[in-house]
Formats: sequence, C-alpha cells, structure tokens
Amino acid sequence: MPPQMKIVVKVPMHCDKCRTKALKIAAAAHGVSKVSIEGVNKDHVEVIGDDVDSVCLTRSLRKKLGCSCTIIKVEEVKPAVKTEKKPAPSASCVQYCCTPQFRPMYCELVHEYPEPTTCSIM
Repeated sequence: MPPQMKIVVKVPMHCDKCRTKALKIAAAAHGVSKVSIEGVNKDHVEVIGDDVDSVCLTRSLRKKLGCSCTIIKVEEVKPAVKTEKKPAPSASCVQYCCTPQFRPMYCELVHEYPEPTTCSIM
C-alpha cells in the first residue's frame, strides 16, 4: 500500500464559490481521502490521500478554474505512533512486599482508578 501523501496547492480564490469549486475538483481526484482550505488568505488547498498525482491534480485545478495554480509542498504523512506507558509500582508497595519477614506469593497492582495505585496482597 503506498504511503499517504500531503499535497498543498496555491490556488487564487477570491470568493466562497471559487473555494467550493476548488474543493469539489480536488475531492474528485483519484486516491484523495481528505481535502481542506488552508493558509492565511484561504488560498491553499491541502489534499491528503493515497497515490495522488500532484501534477494531475494541479493541471485539473488550472483547467477547470481557469487560473494559475502552484504546487507549494508535497510530503509524506507519517502515522501517529501511540505508546502506552505502564505505571511503575510505588516504592512503598515494593518495600512492603519485599521485606524478609513477609514474603507473599505475589504482589499485584490493582488499578481501579487512574489516579491512586494500591498494592493488594493475595
């Protein structure tokens, strides 16, 4: 599967009708999954999708809008990496469970709520 690409094209748009037309043209392109208007003057069309041809997209915008469109940026979208951190046992739990006079079968951390962590001995 090809990586997702993010393409930003500068399109001179002076009214909401032009913006809507540009969004429809960009959304109709092959492989597009997301289209949005960006930029301070709302003159950048941002397209995200798989296997999107930036040259064909720009050419169709030029042809159908009748204005000069410029490719600003083409980059690969990197997926967000989720990392889960498991909380370490508290020092009091480890110290209590590992004393020589008291050796339980096992020490287990019970997480009923995210805030307090307690050690239950079974």
